Amino acid sequence: MAGRVALCSVMMVLYVIGVVIGEKTCTEGMDEETIELAKMLRDNCGEESEVDMELINKVNSGADLMPDPKLKCYMKCVMETAGMLDNGDVDIEATLELLPEPIRKKHEHIVRSCGSKRGADDCETAFNTQSCWQKMNKAEYCLI
Repeated sequence: MAGRVALCSVMMVLYVIGVVIGEKTCTEGMDEETIELAKMLRDNCGEESEVDMELINKVNSGADLMPDPKLKCYMKCVMETAGMLDNGDVDIEATLELLPEPIRKKHEHIVRSCGSKRGADDCETAFNTQSCWQKMNKAEYCLI
């Protein structure tokens, strides 16, 4: 469970938002304030990107990330809003700072190994980086 919180923090660090998504609860271990912030982030970025939220549910049920343009831009919105994406690159240190210590220790190697996977634009950079995170630990990966 701590790993799931980690990559969700890395996604609310990325995508958080205290919602039960698919079969995974991406906000386990988060306090109420963080869950509220995550929900706001999910709602705002979902609306901004016009992503089909069912794609997120599929990913959280075990599907690989899909190269859907709206999903890519949803990821960008979440990462940018959380301070994880800056000037076209994933800010590794900022991303790690967002994680609670036990989660950071468990997943720091993934964040550092993947680094920032540059794409043609910020949406693709967010997607490429998230894809790497998912490949490195699919069992605990989830999108908020």
